Amino acid sequence: MDTLFRYLAMLQLIPRAPQYKATTTLQSLLEEQGFMVNIRSIQRNLEMLSNHFPLICDQSERPYRWSFDPNFKSTLPAMDTATALTLVLAEEYLKSLLPQIAVDKLSPQFHSARKFLDGLQKNGFADWARQVRAIPNGKALLPAAITPPVWQGISDALLQRQAIEVHYLSRQKQEVKQYTLHPQGLVVRHSVSYLLATVNDYEDIRQFALHRIQQLALSKYPFRLHPTFSVENYIAEGIFGYPLDKQQVQLIAKVDSNVAWTLAETPVSEQQQLSIPDEDGWVTLTATVPNDQQTQWWLMGFGARVEVLEPAEWRQAICEQANKMLNMYARKECQLTGG
Repeated sequence: MDTLFRYLAMLQLIPRAPQYKATTTLQSLLEEQGFMVNIRSIQRNLEMLSNHFPLICDQSERPYRWSFDPNFKSTLPAMDTATALTLVLAEEYLKSLLPQIAVDKLSPQFHSARKFLDGLQKNGFADWARQVRAIPNGKALLPAAITPPVWQGISDALLQRQAIEVHYLSRQKQEVKQYTLHPQGLVVRHSVSYLLATVNDYEDIRQFALHRIQQLALSKYPFRLHPTFSVENYIAEGIFGYPLDKQQVQLIAKVDSNVAWTLAETPVSEQQQLSIPDEDGWVTLTATVPNDQQTQWWLMGFGARVEVLEPAEWRQAICEQANKMLNMYARKECQLTGG
């Protein structure tokens, strides 16, 4: 099996004429993919393969150089060891983020990747597939369930620019409402997928969670493309971070050594500074961040390991939330102890 996969990998590495690759180059590239083979074996393999494929060997200098006939149309599978490993890791990561229906669409590729790696008995990549895992940062909720007809209908409407009629469960009003939607974009955020669309004859962009769409059908009304909408700009405006305003703010906070180490490796923003530790080991963080609730929630997740100094509004909001939590837990503690 290893020999078969090595042949396939070798053929995939050879370009069409007038480009070429020397046998020494092919050896290096094969080693990068986990195939250890000497030059003489590569040369013999290529000479054998040239009986079945339109390979051209330039013997005018050593090492020999190989290419495909320029008119050859390759139908070789695109899978190689690095690609297979990447797909295995991608499946591990995406299944905690994308809705299951979206992951299922990729299942043939994932299955091919696992089968490819399982067939490499002597190749190190096969062990990597069983030893390497991708996990999300923080607590990941299970993706919201989306029915196959809804996912298919949204995909078609987006790509073909079609208006749709939906029955949508409103979270705010807790009732099912009917809308004519003009899809403009799709965003997957954590465990929820959102359709970005205009509604009826209005021009403002609204968000619709796909798992709350109960029925979907093509609309009789013509599709209306928003003239200035861009998904990239929409996200950049901080809409999904629950913005308080469009201005950025300067965050100043005291952080403990462990948080400082994390932020030194993975900064909270491109404009970030960390001071040297004070006598108690606390580090001052200064960073330019969006003025949104998402960043405030992230800071609160560190608990007593972070003290926000500025903005004053953020410090006040966190203090109020902390007092509410303290009162809530103190009250329940009294109830449990009979106080």
